[in-house]
Amino acid sequence: MNLAQPSHLLLVLLVFIVLFGAKRLPDSARSLGQSLRIFKSEMKNDGDEKKNDDDSSTK
Repeated sequence: MNLAQPSHLLLVLLVFIVLFGAKRLPDSARSLGQSLRIFKSEMKNDGDEKKNDDDSSTK
């Protein structure tokens, strides 16, 4: 079962256009990208902190 078929992606894109309108779609995509970037950096920082905690507790 492949969920990322071209017809499914077109349907999702169409739903976004209908919900947000063509004018707000680039702003929504930009906001989503920024949110994902922040989330990834926070996850990386959290992983680094846990690694540092593990290193300091073993000494």
